Amino acid sequence: MSTPIPEGSVVVTPTEVYAEVRATHDEVKSVSLKLDALPIGDRARTLNDHEDRIRTLERARWPLPSLAALVGVISLALTLWQFSQH
Repeated sequence: MSTPIPEGSVVVTPTEVYAEVRATHDEVKSVSLKLDALPIGDRARTLNDHEDRIRTLERARWPLPSLAALVGVISLALTLWQFSQH
């Protein structure tokens, strides 16, 4: 005897899950084939372009944590200085 399904519930069958997995597989395969069709020079150029962009982003990000740490240390020093004045 099966339990009744509450109204408004969504039922996903294993067959539906399998169909979605197959569809995702097919899409990934399609993209992979398109990438494989690119000439080797284009792939290398695209990869190098992406590497350069990532490195630029990484270089631009490093001052933020350092600046936050510096502000914290200055705040601590000012707080200690204020307490020492009283």
